[in-house]
Amino acid sequence: MGDFGRPRVIESPEILWDYFVQYKQWVSENPITIEDYVGKDAERVMREKPRPLTVEGFENHCFREFKVSTLQQYFENRDESYSDFISICRTIKMEIRQNQIEGGMAGIFNPSITQRLNNLKEATDITTNGKDVQSNIIVQDNQTKENLDKIK
Repeated sequence: MGDFGRPRVIESPEILWDYFVQYKQWVSENPITIEDYVGKDAERVMREKPRPLTVEGFENHCFREFKVSTLQQYFENRDESYSDFISICRTIKMEIRQNQIEGGMAGIFNPSITQRLNNLKEATDITTNGKDVQSNIIVQDNQTKENLDKIK
């Protein structure tokens, strides 16, 4: 049962996973086309860039293809009515996050936006125990100084 006793639109985690696999296929087959200018004469060309996976894109895909208007209740486990979807929703979120982070690290996607979307930031820790030492570490926003010290 879904919200308020209504039947679920997506009947099982396996169906949700199948929708996600279809979304990844769609993303792969539908790169973003951008206008660019190359050469000494600045010749106009259209370049294809990989499209990143996003939760919003997945939700829009589910609406377009399957008439599922929202996935929020599945990802939130609203009223604990979607407990059987917890594992698959976590896996979907982690695959999207991996795609964004790896794409940002490889320079395929904008690293700054990738960091912001995934709650990552660059922290600079400077200590002066007799010498200046500086290290840059990418950490999640909610990590504490204690955790930074453990990383070193």
